[in-house]
Formats: sequence, C-alpha cells, structure tokens
Amino acid sequence: MNGLLFPIIMLTVTLLGGGVFLLILKNGGKKPVSGESAAQDSRQPCKTAMEFINIKDIKGRYLYTKDGMILTFLRLHAISIDLLSRSEKNSLIKQLTAELSDIQYPFKFMAVSRPVDISPLINELTGMLKDAGEKRKELLRHEILQMSSYALSGEIVERQFYISIWDRYEEGMEKDIYKRAALLSEKFSVNGIGCDIIGEKEIVRLINLVHNPAYVHLEDTETMASIPLLKEAE
Repeated sequence: MNGLLFPIIMLTVTLLGGGVFLLILKNGGKKPVSGESAAQDSRQPCKTAMEFINIKDIKGRYLYTKDGMILTFLRLHAISIDLLSRSEKNSLIKQLTAELSDIQYPFKFMAVSRPVDISPLINELTGMLKDAGEKRKELLRHEILQMSSYALSGEIVERQFYISIWDRYEEGMEKDIYKRAALLSEKFSVNGIGCDIIGEKEIVRLINLVHNPAYVHLEDTETMASIPLLKEAE
C-alpha cells in the first residue's frame, strides 16, 4: 500500500506544479491597467483620414504631404480619337511628342473612373414636362425615372484623366511648381487638348476617387502582363 501511495503523491504534486507554471506563463506578460492609464488611452484623439494617406494639408492648388513634398494636379479633357483621320492622329502624336520632349522633371499620368453628373439632363427633361402633351409627358417621366436610377446606382461612369507634378517643399516653392504646371497645361492646350490646373475642391474629389471606397467605381476588367509599345496610327 505504501509502495502505491508514493507514486500517487508525486503525480499529484507534478500536476499541480505544471498547472501553476502554465498559469504564471499565461498571465506573466500582462500588466495591470490602472484607472489612470485607461483614462489616458480613452483621451487619445482619433486619427484623421489625412494621417493615414500621407496628406498634411490641401490649400488652393497645392497638396502638402507629411514627408515634405508639394504636389499640384492638372486635369486633361478627354477627346475622341475615333473622330480623327489617320493623318490627324499621326500629326497629333508627333506634335505632343515634340512638345513634351523638353520636360526635364517627373510627372505622373492617372486615369480614374468617376460617375457621370447627369443632373443637367434630368433638369432639362423636367423642364420639358410643362409644355408636353399627355403621351409625351408619360415618356418623359419614364425617361427621368430611368436616368435617376442610373445616377443613384453609379452605373454610368466616365474616364477622368489627371497629371500630377511634385517636388521637395521649400519656402516659396508654390510659384515654381505653378510655372511648371502652367507650361505643361499650355503644351496640351496648343494641340487642341483642354488642360486645367485644378483647385482645392477638385483635389479633394480626386483624392476621394483614389482612396475612398465609397467613391471608387469597381471595374470588372481582365488584365494581363504586357509591354506597351508606341506606334504610329496606320
């Protein structure tokens, strides 16, 4: 009987010791949180969206980043090259190539999708209801409802084209970067492609299109790796 009692006691002591050891390991890394520490954590301010996307400030035509850069943006007006003849396409390619060949600073071209603002069309259709006949009013109401559903769903989108220019921020850098943007805008304008330097509201809208999921239009497109080549139109 005494021979069996000793192993039972050793087994019990081993199990108790192992349980205490595991409990110490589990709670050893946790520090007690005092009421003062909890109050300090609750007083921590929430981070703004600009802190997450490296934006320090947006003033006028300029965007300032937290890492010491200044940016300005240009918006290119879309053109339909399908309306141009082959010779006109070749001429436009050569003219733009010649105009942009002397640009000695980096710039970035961006293309983003944006819902089309069809409110002017809806307002025009609504104004036509006053003088329309009964049958025509019915057709106009149906068209207005259809257009409104497109506007709410965001199914009608258009491609927006932007160019960004940046440099390391120094005092008075705004004048220099504005001159670059104005010169680049002129190079497109003289070739029949509208180009504007956008302001504060348009910059905020562009940032939303790129970073805000509520504004982004998801396109179901298939992509494949390829090397783009420039060639003259046939």
